[in-house]
Amino acid sequence: MFWKVLGFIVLIWIALALLGSIIKGVFWLVVAGALVLGLVWLYRAISSDNDRYSSKF
Repeated sequence: MFWKVLGFIVLIWIALALLGSIIKGVFWLVVAGALVLGLVWLYRAISSDNDRYSSKF
């Protein structure tokens, strides 16, 4: 019984370590994506000639 509990704890620990590293990597991708999206919105707002519904892509 002890080994089953210890094995379960080790599996949870490994899963949390992997999840933490994945979240740490994805976090910076999300930050970079939000920055790019904000810059695109700012560019479209500044360069728009009051035509908000047309796509210029």
